Amino acid sequence: MSHTPSEERLRQLRGKLIPVAELLALFGTRVRNDQSVLLITQTLKDAGLSTVPYFANCNGRADVHVVPLESVAEPEEQEPDVQEGEGAGDGLTPGSLPQHSFRIGDLPAAHSGVDCVPSNASVTQATYLMRTKNYSQVPVIDGRATLHGVVTWSSVAKMYETNAATTLAKALVDDPPIADSRQDFFSLLPIISEYGYVLVRDSGGQFTGIVTGADITERFDATAWPFFVVGEIEFRLRKCLGTALDPDNIRAVQPNNKKTGQITDLMFNGYVKLLDGHQQNPALCPLADQNWQALGWTGVDRVQFVHQLDRVRAIRNMIAHFDPEPLSKRLSDELRQFVGLLRQLT
Repeated sequence: MSHTPSEERLRQLRGKLIPVAELLALFGTRVRNDQSVLLITQTLKDAGLSTVPYFANCNGRADVHVVPLESVAEPEEQEPDVQEGEGAGDGLTPGSLPQHSFRIGDLPAAHSGVDCVPSNASVTQATYLMRTKNYSQVPVIDGRATLHGVVTWSSVAKMYETNAATTLAKALVDDPPIADSRQDFFSLLPIISEYGYVLVRDSGGQFTGIVTGADITERFDATAWPFFVVGEIEFRLRKCLGTALDPDNIRAVQPNNKKTGQITDLMFNGYVKLLDGHQQNPALCPLADQNWQALGWTGVDRVQFVHQLDRVRAIRNMIAHFDPEPLSKRLSDELRQFVGLLRQLT
């Protein structure tokens, strides 16, 4: 997303009926995915605005009214109702689980290119590339599609052990693991575990990347870390809120069919309601004041804390989709900062 409109520009839209495509264009995008929807929703909210119908899950060719935020009924906590990519508006409503299988081609390394040597190269040229780039293997490819094999440190050592001629052909693993970019990622894990890598090619047969065990580790860290840190945030919130707050105040923010007074029956939307002194429901504001005082966090700015908590709520809903794209650095930093604050407070 290339830019974000100013609050003044957004307020000029108040009361107007505009196409969804025009709203997206203001933010420099044409698609509604998890990250663009999160940013647009939050930016509109910061400007005191929303849309009717909600721009994220209405028909992609529809018009939406830009309205004051207070005129929109506050929804109960639920998984995000976001249409993804170009298919927005096709009538499908994603749930909290992945909407398609995770493919090997979804990894950046699978389409970032392949450093290789041609078949007429020397062994020294191959090993020099491996040394300078810290590679464990290098493919031998003519053009972009003719694979002769892969040179590995193990295959080079085997060549010297057998006193074979030091030619590239003698240093090759001639049956390396290859995967189509559309293959299921998880089905390939045993192969990557065994060989340490897999070569990836597109539907045209051209090699587009190589995925190694290090890439798997890096991707797991980028994708799984947000789930664990959001879980820690929720644990710490429940620990302090459940201990300090009156159960009747917890019941006040719970739906009528589940007024248990138990903090474990709330989700992030409920945590925000417990502490937000400027929320849409005026009846909850005095209770939120009581709740904040009960926590005794005198050195913490309440407005900033609630704003950060609401951002965590939005990020939590976004990562619930397990999107193929990992969380951006900016959003990861927001989670890291908030959990760091909670670790100091609890």
